Amino acid sequence: MKKLSKNIEFKIAADGSSASGKTTGGKIIANKFKMKFLSSGTLYRFCAFKILNNKNKYDVRFINKIAKSISLKKLQNKELYSPEVTRLSSMIAKKTYVRKALKDFQKNFIKKYKLVIVEGRDIGSKILKSADLKLFFTCSTKEKARRRLKEFKIQNKRITLKQVEKALIQRDKEDTKRKISPLIMTKNAVLVDTTKLTMKQMEIKLTNLVENSIKKKYGNI
Repeated sequence: MKKLSKNIEFKIAADGSSASGKTTGGKIIANKFKMKFLSSGTLYRFCAFKILNNKNKYDVRFINKIAKSISLKKLQNKELYSPEVTRLSSMIAKKTYVRKALKDFQKNFIKKYKLVIVEGRDIGSKILKSADLKLFFTCSTKEKARRRLKEFKIQNKRITLKQVEKALIQRDKEDTKRKISPLIMTKNAVLVDTTKLTMKQMEIKLTNLVENSIKKKYGNI
């Protein structure tokens, strides 16, 4: 497929659980098709980072102020991936007013660009319901634990693969069972199982899915 025309509008929603490959997959698609990429999880991390710098004090007004100050450049801050930020971001993601404030940012981001891919847990079901293509990433718990072991060891050097697996099972349970924007696979989403895929195989699979979806909308371009 040739480079996408500037006149083409194509938007992708990518959902999935922790370590399922949705962020990696989203970046592959964004780079391949020159799309704007947004990882919704970084928005919650940014809020958590600001809250920690505010001595853990926050309310609706403070969260709204943070949401209005977000920029893509600020979301590249490596400090957003500290263990403290990770723990707090998971907690505040359950709060309705936090999700509402960050939903506005996501909606504006989607409107601003013609070629967009947004990944998270409620993108296809809540944020980008009218996506041209919805992807739902999945992966075996054992493989997810293997992928995340290195990251978890930063928090606890003695942690075992089995403990990481247990933590991921708990996180998946919380994401799928929560009342506010639970992680679900919408009926029109395409399942992408990354358990046995190499990076190259994932790139080929995702490229084919996107190209076929674009052709379905615009024909051969």
